Amino acid sequence: MQQFKYSEFNQNVYQKQLDNGLLVTLLPMEGFHKTYAVLSTEFGSIDNAFVPDQKNELLTVPDGVAHFLEHKMFEKADHDAFDLFGKLGADANAFTSFTQTRYLFSTTAHLHENLDVLLDFVQDPYFTEQTVNKEKGIIGQEITMYNDDPSWRLYLGMLGNLYPNDPMHIDIAGTQESIQKITAPILYDAYRTFYQPANMNLFVAGRLDVEQVLAWVEQNQAVKHFDEPKLPKRTAVISDPTANDVIPFRTLTMAVERPKVMVGLRGIQSFENGKERLLYKWRINLLLAMLFDETSANFLRLYDTGVIDDSFNYNFEIQRGFHLATFSTDTDQMEQFADAMIQILKEAPEQLAAVKNQFEDVKHAMLGRLINQLDSPENIAMLYGGSYFDHATLLDEIEILRSIDYDELAIAIDQFIKPERLSVYQIVPPTK
Repeated sequence: MQQFKYSEFNQNVYQKQLDNGLLVTLLPMEGFHKTYAVLSTEFGSIDNAFVPDQKNELLTVPDGVAHFLEHKMFEKADHDAFDLFGKLGADANAFTSFTQTRYLFSTTAHLHENLDVLLDFVQDPYFTEQTVNKEKGIIGQEITMYNDDPSWRLYLGMLGNLYPNDPMHIDIAGTQESIQKITAPILYDAYRTFYQPANMNLFVAGRLDVEQVLAWVEQNQAVKHFDEPKLPKRTAVISDPTANDVIPFRTLTMAVERPKVMVGLRGIQSFENGKERLLYKWRINLLLAMLFDETSANFLRLYDTGVIDDSFNYNFEIQRGFHLATFSTDTDQMEQFADAMIQILKEAPEQLAAVKNQFEDVKHAMLGRLINQLDSPENIAMLYGGSYFDHATLLDEIEILRSIDYDELAIAIDQFIKPERLSVYQIVPPTK
C-alpha cells in the first residue's frame, strides 16, 4: 500500500490497487464521526460507442445507457440496495455525469457492513426485460422534468453549440426516444465492459482505520470471481478536434420570467497526464476569477449598469475528452451581456495586466475556499477526479494551485482563449 504524506495538513492518503484492478484510496480524518465512501466507474453518458467485453465489433448504444444502468443497479431480484443501506443507518445515493457513474453512502456506524453492501450491489447486476421496461417510465419523467428546467436547457443548449456533433450535447439521461431502445442485453454489455474493477475506484474518507478498511475490502473482493484486469475500448469523444464545428449563435423560445443568455468558450488543448490537466484547470480558474469574480471591476461595472444581476455565474469544467468555460446571467440586455463577455475575453491579456496587483489576493481567497473543503469528508470524496487526473486528491490540488504564479496565466490565455471558439446561446420568453 502506498502512503502519501501531506505534513502541512497532518494528513496521509493511502492507496492500493488490488489484484483484480480495483484502486482503493483511503483518507482517514481524525476527530470526525462520519465516513463517506464512493465507488466510481469511468463510464458516463458520452461513452455511447465501445467494443463490448468478450466481443470484437464496435457497438453503438442508445443515448442514456450509463444513467439507465445507474438506476437499475439498486434493484435486485429480492431486494433493493437502498433498503439495506437504510437498515444500517446509512444515506446512499448515486449519479451519472458525462464521464463517470458514482455510487456512494455516508454513515456514522456499521462501516464494514455498508461497504459490503456498496461493493456487493454494484458488482452484482440484475436486469430483466420486465424491470427494464418499468424503469423507462420513471426515467422518462426525469427527462421531462429536466426539459422544463430553463437553466439546464441553457447549459445543454450551449453544449449543443460547442459540440454539435458529439455526445455531450445530449442529455445525460438520454431522450424519450433513445431510452425506449434500451434493453437488458444492452445493459449487460455496458456493465461487463465498464464495471470491471480495473475501470473502477473506491474512495473512502472520514473516520476509518486504514488497515481494517483495506482488509474488509480485500476480503469482499477475494470471494468474487473477476476476469483478468483490462480497460474498456471506446471511441474518441470529439469528432472535430479543431473545433471548426462550433455554432456561433442559437436561440430557444421557452416560458421564462426573464431572458437567459450564456456565452461559451470551447478549449481544444490536450495534455499528457493528469497533473498537467490540473495545472491547466487551476490556471484557468485563477484567470477567470481575476476577470469575472464579484469583486472584479468587470463584475461591478456590469452589475451597476444592470447588464447582470445576482444570477451571474461563470464556470470552467474539464472532463475526459473535453473542456469549456461558460458565462451566464438572467438579463433584459442579452446583446450587451454577450458583447461584454466576448470583449473581456478578447482583451484578456490587457485586462489581466490591469489587475496584476490583485493576483495574490485572488489566489489566497481561492486557496482558502479549497482548504475549507478539507473539513468535509463528502467534499474531499466528491472532488476526487479519478484516473483522468492521475487519482490526485484535493490535497494535491491545493499544492498545484499554490505553485501557480502570475506569469503562468499568460500561458492559460494563449492555450484557451480563441475568439473563433466562442458561442452564444439564449432563451427568450414567447412573444405576447
